[in-house]
Amino acid sequence: MTRDARALIFDMDGVLIDSEPLWRRAEIEIFATVGLELTEADCGNTQGMRMDEAAQWWFDRYPWSGPGTIEISDRVVDRVIGLIRAEGKPMPGVLEVLAAAKSHAWRIALASSSAMRLIETVLDRLEIRDSFEVTCSAEDEEHGKPHPDVYRSTVRRLGIECADCIAIEDSANGVASAQAAGIRCIAIPPPESRADPRFEKADWRFNSLVDLTDSLATL
Repeated sequence: MTRDARALIFDMDGVLIDSEPLWRRAEIEIFATVGLELTEADCGNTQGMRMDEAAQWWFDRYPWSGPGTIEISDRVVDRVIGLIRAEGKPMPGVLEVLAAAKSHAWRIALASSSAMRLIETVLDRLEIRDSFEVTCSAEDEEHGKPHPDVYRSTVRRLGIECADCIAIEDSANGVASAQAAGIRCIAIPPPESRADPRFEKADWRFNSLVDLTDSLATL
């Protein structure tokens, strides 16, 4: 395999941008409007999932009256976009890992569960739009993560094989999605989730993008 035939595929939320706390704030706030009192720990159940599927996940367990799941999903996404525009910060090591990947001849793509309008917001906020050759949103797929659809679409657009790609994920649902597509996966779980046994299925584990940057040359 030549070096120009391999790719790193980044998840976005919790990998490139420190948005998981913002997602939890938005979900707790918006779901409270339909009587569902979520905790931060509750939000972990749907971390990495597409928002409309997360809303349906909660509705199936605690049905509410009033706005439907799509409307609630849109409200959460709109709230997160506002929070990212006002407060969004990159995860430590983002610029360094992107520069290192380029220097080691990795192609770079993004495969996110988030809506494209949110992806665009993040890329602009972090000023990293030009780093990505391919950008894919699971909103364009039949299923979001943990299904493999968004990863398969990303690889097709890259024009290479799944076996020549490595995904970078922070959620167990994301790891499952990448591996279901036949893609090896680096897990960078947040501190509160590092004991989750589902991360043991990842091919590699790092504590941060800073640690990954130092190891890119050996992958």
